[in-house]
Amino acid sequence: MNAKELMTTDLVVVPPEMPVAALVELLAARAISAVPVVDAEGRPLGIVTEGDLIRRLADQPPGPFGWFLQLFAGTKPLLERFARAHGACARDVMTAGLVSVTEADSAERIAQLMATHAIRRVLVLKEGKLVGLVSRADLLRAVLRQGPGGAAQPQDGTLLRAVLAAMRAQPWVDTYWVYPDVHAGVVTLYGYARSDSMRQGLLLLAQAVPGVTQVHDRMAPMPLLMRGTL
Repeated sequence: MNAKELMTTDLVVVPPEMPVAALVELLAARAISAVPVVDAEGRPLGIVTEGDLIRRLADQPPGPFGWFLQLFAGTKPLLERFARAHGACARDVMTAGLVSVTEADSAERIAQLMATHAIRRVLVLKEGKLVGLVSRADLLRAVLRQGPGGAAQPQDGTLLRAVLAAMRAQPWVDTYWVYPDVHAGVVTLYGYARSDSMRQGLLLLAQAVPGVTQVHDRMAPMPLLMRGTL
C-alpha cells in the first residue's frame, strides 16, 4: 500500500498566526494530538503537537547551578527553547523540521521514517502542498487490512476513509475512543461506547455509508475512569 491509500485527507490545519490558547482548545475539542501549520497556499510550515504545548508547562526556570552552566553554552539553543515555551502563536511553538512523503511512497517507507525519526505521523505532499497525513494508527489499519495472501485490499481502504469521515462529521461521536476496521465491505467497530445510544448511533452511521455490507459491534462499555475525561 502507498501513502495515497493510507492517508487521512480531511485534515484540520491552522495558520501560523493562530494563538496558542486557541490551539489548545482546538486539540481538546477535536480529540486530536497534532495539527499541521500551513501558509495561505497550503504549503506546510510546521506541526504543533501536544508535546510542543506541554513543553510550555515543563519549561521551569533552572536552579542557580543550572544558570551557571548555561553561561558556558551557546545562546541560540536557549533562545529557541524560550521562544517555543513562551510563544504566543502557532509559528512560535511549532516543530519546523518536518518529515514528509509523496502519495506514491510505500507503507514500508513511511514506517522506516517513523522509526528513524521517532515520530508518530508524516505529512503527505503533492507539488509542495499538503494533501494528507499518515499516522501510526493508519499504518496499523493497513496491517489489519492485509488479506489472507498478504495482499492489501484497496477498496477496503477507501471504505474505511468514508466511515472515518462520516464519524468525524458528527459532533456526538467519540472518534478518540472508537476504532473502525473494514474487511471485504464489513465494518467492525472496536474501542469503547460511552452509552447505548452512542453505540446504536454508530451502528446506524456505519450502515449508512455506501458500500458497507455489514456492521459488527465489538465495542466495550466505557470504563467509569475514562468517562471522567470526557
